[in-house]
Amino acid sequence: MKVLVVGGGGREHAIIWKLSQSPKQPKLYCAPGNPGIAELATCVNISAEDVAALADFAEAEGIELTVVGPEAALLLGIVDEFEQRGLRIYGPKKGAALIEGSKAFAKEVMAAQNVPTAGAAYFGELEAAKEYVRAQGAPIVIKADGLAAGKGVVVAQTVAEAEAALDMMMKDKAFGDSGAQVVVEEFLTGQEATVMAFISGDTVKLMAPAQDHKPAYDGDQGPNTGGMGTYSPVPVVDEALLKEVEEKIIRPVIYFLANNGTQYKGTLYTGLMLTADGPKVIEFNARFGDPETQVVLPRLETDLLDIFNAAVDGTLADLDVQWSDRAAVCVIMAAGGYPADYRKGDLITGLDSAGNNAVIFHAGTKQTATGIATNGGRVLGVTGFGADLKAAQAEAYRTVENIKFEGVHYRKDIAEKAFR
Repeated sequence: MKVLVVGGGGREHAIIWKLSQSPKQPKLYCAPGNPGIAELATCVNISAEDVAALADFAEAEGIELTVVGPEAALLLGIVDEFEQRGLRIYGPKKGAALIEGSKAFAKEVMAAQNVPTAGAAYFGELEAAKEYVRAQGAPIVIKADGLAAGKGVVVAQTVAEAEAALDMMMKDKAFGDSGAQVVVEEFLTGQEATVMAFISGDTVKLMAPAQDHKPAYDGDQGPNTGGMGTYSPVPVVDEALLKEVEEKIIRPVIYFLANNGTQYKGTLYTGLMLTADGPKVIEFNARFGDPETQVVLPRLETDLLDIFNAAVDGTLADLDVQWSDRAAVCVIMAAGGYPADYRKGDLITGLDSAGNNAVIFHAGTKQTATGIATNGGRVLGVTGFGADLKAAQAEAYRTVENIKFEGVHYRKDIAEKAFR
């Protein structure tokens, strides 16, 4: 079977890595891919956002299944385009992907379905937003309404910080049109958790939970990033909590979308704050999380290809999706300066240093004449495995210490929250 994965980051590397283990031995393609993916799949030089060219390639090459990694492609309508051409594709249509594409839309869906989330108001006018912030006080959360690669959120500890964030998004247009409207949210306290699910119509198959680390520095200090590391399992998330998330959050949301003409098919990512009042939604994503995928898929025991095919064919309910007890910890190795302006083009050494209990997922890398070099803010995701989180954490950091590039930055406390 010929399978195309759209995207070129760590998430797509993890998806390709898992698909390469399928007993069905699919022939794998990735557009545009990266040097790590190139070891497992044929990389095709087409942008993940060139929907028409991707559909043309799938038709010409006889691709039998396409899996969409990045959110931008979903919101450009890649699934709608492929389905109109009779091509099989895993991912939600544009109308359903709006659950990620507009935070205001997501809030409206949650309000309609009584889904627990932070109180919020949205604004398209700067002074009105500032007045609201002054009335509410701090700490308070400012979010760009549209896509901002995981960086469009500022947790402001003071009113002055909140006003500066509003200026950055609405006046300086740091995130372009994505910040033309902002969502101002109440500040929630608790531990974060991510619960992803494979969804096909009204069938929901929860994935193993994970916990991401968004701030750039140890101890959750510094600016928000796309994610600096993650681990799974999450001791604070038990079966009872997962059941509550499915029944009170995920199902009401997918039923709302279906009743409004966009039945959900694909992966739904639910970012949660585990508050004293129970789990509350921080955000939805319409695809696999990055870097959560790098610890969740290694724990999957069922053939991922079977899951994708069943979701597309509407037979997911018949599939028993199994997860292993082993633990996984992923540490993101970032370029110097990330998440602000960061270095590019630095040679990476030690990429062959992963043992049997670790894997190095490429995120922002490129092949050069002298070797593989840095080419993005988040360069590598190093995942360690073990019988428990301590063992997995030790494997991840042992591997990280063997990988070198100029200006490398990574957090040294990934998974520590699990041990408290």
